Amino acid sequence: MPIPGYDPDDVDDHLEGLLDGEDLDEYLSADERRRYEDGESLGDLLDEEDIRRLLDEDSESETAA
Repeated sequence: MPIPGYDPDDVDDHLEGLLDGEDLDEYLSADERRRYEDGESLGDLLDEEDIRRLLDEDSESETAA
């Protein structure tokens, strides 16, 4: 999902930083996980709702810290 005004690589790097291996299984189907492991970006694989949820959780954790 392209996000206007942001470098896709930066967005993908940030999303990868928010997820670990177990979280990937929560957000990606088995097919999407294989595509990710083959090099497709999380920005392309995650839907808008999942991206918002991840960013909201990140924002909440920064606020609590």
